[in-house]
Amino acid sequence: MTQSLSPPTHNERNNTMNFKNNVGMLLLGIWLIVSGVAALVPAVYFDGLRVIIAILAVLAGVFILLRK
Repeated sequence: MTQSLSPPTHNERNNTMNFKNNVGMLLLGIWLIVSGVAALVPAVYFDGLRVIIAILAVLAGVFILLRK
């Protein structure tokens, strides 16, 4: 069987564009995961983790407000 190399369909292009337009939601998801893991697994916690979580939260909020 041979595969034909066709240009991306409309749905494939939309998925790429949605990823770029949802940076805020992506950052929010990362923030939720990091916060949850830090709370559940004490061995993961380190001194700079609070700063990283705070930066992720601020960036997620800004991008969501800008709708990016």
